[in-house]
Amino acid sequence: MPTLATFASLEQMQQTRLNTLLDRLGAGLQEQLKNPWRRLATLSIAVLFGMFLGLAVSSSAGQLGYLDIVASTVVAIASEIISALFYGDRWKLRQTLFGEMLNALKFGLLYGLFLIAFLLGS
Repeated sequence: MPTLATFASLEQMQQTRLNTLLDRLGAGLQEQLKNPWRRLATLSIAVLFGMFLGLAVSSSAGQLGYLDIVASTVVAIASEIISALFYGDRWKLRQTLFGEMLNALKFGLLYGLFLIAFLLGS
């Protein structure tokens, strides 16, 4: 039976060139996104991509007709999970760029679905 010491040794990864490259790439990207204008641009892209997803979900689910209920249920559950994670105190996603991007994606998705609903008059 493995002990706690063996699990601790499994957590330590070898420092290969690929790991070093990915660490440097992540640190450089994080440093670039500290700029407020780049952060705003990234969040704007997330909102626009969410709108694209909303339009894609509505058009692909609307083609078959019987997937409307399933697609709307999946979108509603996903948006509620994202809201619970973002506004909850446990994960502190409000303080991270990933959390803000996830919330912006959710906002764009729901806005795209409302936009299509108003265009169709339903």
